[in-house]
Amino acid sequence: MRPRTADQALARLVEGNARFVRGAGRFPVVRKAALVGLAKRQQPYATILGCSDSRVPVELVFDASLGELFIVRVAGNVVSPDVLGTLQFAAVYLRTPLFVVLGHEGCGAVQAALATMRDGVRPQARIARLLDKITPGLKPLSRDLTGEALVRAAVEANVRWSMRKVLETPEARVLLADGVMTLRGAVYDLKTGRVRWLPETRPAGLSRSNP
Repeated sequence: MRPRTADQALARLVEGNARFVRGAGRFPVVRKAALVGLAKRQQPYATILGCSDSRVPVELVFDASLGELFIVRVAGNVVSPDVLGTLQFAAVYLRTPLFVVLGHEGCGAVQAALATMRDGVRPQARIARLLDKITPGLKPLSRDLTGEALVRAAVEANVRWSMRKVLETPEARVLLADGVMTLRGAVYDLKTGRVRWLPETRPAGLSRSNP
């Protein structure tokens, strides 16, 4: 049964990730009858903005089958006009109650953005434009952070920055205020397979969307 609320959707994701970590996942078993039904319509219960990294296949990470998740993947899980349009499509036409920004430990795009910001490394033009969407969220990081601690903090900061860019849209603020949408951040651990959920935060003036 499709989860109807953001809390139910989040619980489904948490349970799926637990099965994935245990090695007890059910994916990718899909019956032919299910394919026929999915060809007619889709009813995903969550929309996830994740990184394009080949080691983070979102359906596998959450042990979700076809038609259960609406996924947007782009290097560094950055927010661009096209990404915002896709998220808006999910909100307006698919009405998924839960939206997730999923980063991952050791993200190459985030590390490249750190190198650009702190070491002056300037990559090719199109990659530079991608990194320019990440660096603003990394500027508040302490200059005392180095090595793995810096990358870990930067990955989380980038997730929160992407969430902020989503929340800056008037459509998202209305959906959140009306209780139609919940936005959560998370970080995937490449070594363990576990998803770490960031504490929920709410923009000023908005109450929690689900009881």
